Amino acid sequence: MASTSKTKAEAEEKTVFIPKDIDPHQTVTVRNGFQGKLVYKSTKTGEKFVWDGFGTEQDMEIGELRNARNSAKKYFVNNWFMFDEPWVVDYLGMGQYYRFAVSIDDFDGIFAMSVPEMEKTIAKMSEGQKKSVAYRAKTLITEGNIDSNKTIRALEKCLNTELVERE
Repeated sequence: MASTSKTKAEAEEKTVFIPKDIDPHQTVTVRNGFQGKLVYKSTKTGEKFVWDGFGTEQDMEIGELRNARNSAKKYFVNNWFMFDEPWVVDYLGMGQYYRFAVSIDDFDGIFAMSVPEMEKTIAKMSEGQKKSVAYRAKTLITEGNIDSNKTIRALEKCLNTELVERE
């Protein structure tokens, strides 16, 4: 019952949100949701934003993010742009692409889940996040941090990719 009232409270909070109250020059932190170097170049100003690795941060203006939404939607669709503040994706109208996104801070937790829970979580992810999971899984397998054959087989099945070479 408590979760229902929380959901209603969250819904009421969303209805209070008024887009015109947001200054387009307000900066927000954008985190790299891509496993590797991420580069975004503004089509409006020519400014180049570079994230050196997964989880690294850059500050961007809301107005620039609106521009990115219109000119480079793939950064949102693939969850390459990640935000600590959920209102940003709602303001930009990109909420549908982040509904099942796993946050940067919780990302490695996927590999500690039970196999059924992991499969359910991955099935709901964007293709961009699935690729990030595959890349991260390969790294963790190489480092010896994922060594369960059951987990590896489940990841390969969910991600539709080979993570380890078999003879």
